[in-house]
Amino acid sequence: MSRTDVDYLVAACAAVFGLALFAGLIFLPALTSYARLWERVAAGVLSLYVLAVLVGIGMVAALAVVYFWG
Repeated sequence: MSRTDVDYLVAACAAVFGLALFAGLIFLPALTSYARLWERVAAGVLSLYVLAVLVGIGMVAALAVVYFWG
């Protein structure tokens, strides 16, 4: 297994585990905390917004590390 394959495997595992943790620790509790449909939809949308912001921050941090590394 080459280094590139290992990098892809680590990235895929991190993405799968990260999404599973997000779903189990943030998304599902947010949905089950409310009784009305519109409240659940709003909680789901806001949870997905939080996910998008966290992914964006991670991408900016990774690009900053790559840019300033060498």
